[in-house]
Amino acid sequence: MTIDIVGRTTDAPNPAGPYSQSRRRGALVACSGQAGICIDGSVEEGFGPQLRRTFENLKATLDATGVSFADAIQVRIFLTDPRQFSEMNEIYTEYFVEPYPARTTVTVQLPSPLLVEVDLIAVASDS
Repeated sequence: MTIDIVGRTTDAPNPAGPYSQSRRRGALVACSGQAGICIDGSVEEGFGPQLRRTFENLKATLDATGVSFADAIQVRIFLTDPRQFSEMNEIYTEYFVEPYPARTTVTVQLPSPLLVEVDLIAVASDS
């Protein structure tokens, strides 16, 4: 029997549209993009606090499907300012350890006041 879980947690903001916070099918877990939005809808001020809140939101959605950052195989990071790349790398290593997931980092325009968005794919080791 294939595990099929729609990850839903109150420890991360509710989706802003018709999508799931995360979805697990078998061992594969996909997490929708998260940003530095708090559960009450407020947004953290500054890049570092927003990125940490983003990772905490992702952690909560991963927990809802039974996996962790250690199971991540692909991470995509969307920055609004390429000058934040070094700070992003420093904070990134607070959440991910070797062997690091594959990663893509691009510069994009996000709705103000958001400065960063991150999504990821993980593979559960218990399947």
